[in-house]
Amino acid sequence: MRYDLIIFDNDGVLVDSEPISNRHLAAYLTELGHPTSYEDSIRDYMGSAMHRIHELVLERTGQQLPDDFDDVLHARVFAAFERELKPVAGVDGVLEKLAADGVPYCVASSGSHERIRVGHRATGLDRWFEEERIFSSQDVGRGKPAPDLFLFAAERMGTAPQRCLVIEDSPLGVRAAVAAGMDVYGFTAMTPAVKLAGASQLFSSMGELADLLV
Repeated sequence: MRYDLIIFDNDGVLVDSEPISNRHLAAYLTELGHPTSYEDSIRDYMGSAMHRIHELVLERTGQQLPDDFDDVLHARVFAAFERELKPVAGVDGVLEKLAADGVPYCVASSGSHERIRVGHRATGLDRWFEEERIFSSQDVGRGKPAPDLFLFAAERMGTAPQRCLVIEDSPLGVRAAVAAGMDVYGFTAMTPAVKLAGASQLFSSMGELADLLV
């Protein structure tokens, strides 16, 4: 293993949440008078912390989103998670191999701690992620594409940035990992490879990732 720590993004990498999340985000923004298609949401917000949604809407429209925007969106998304959410195909096998080989790993997500835990409980991935392995943009001042979250996770896990590998599926996440001085493998299941061009490697399935991590 060339790396001392594997840092996983959560949404779209561990849990197959991006279709659910972006469907509800697009519908809610449209409901509030900001017409947004599912494709728009994927393009503009995939991999973003919540503050970036507020910032982009304000920048584009001059209007503030409602004070309860985050709470309402989370309630809708979490309810859908309980009904629909699945782990990304093959990710259990990757985590099982890392655990068996004694390779340290963690998750560093733009989502809130609550979002991470809800998703992990719904998919059974909570068995792989104790509290000390979970890091959220809530823990730092700036979310992706700033490097802060990945650097914070590496520090807390006791690993130098250059010894870390990030697994990401969003352009914002790839930019954050590169800015942190970390290698990053880009998951192309939902994101065109050209948009993850800054990644050290690209892969399209968890089986392929398992081979890359040997």
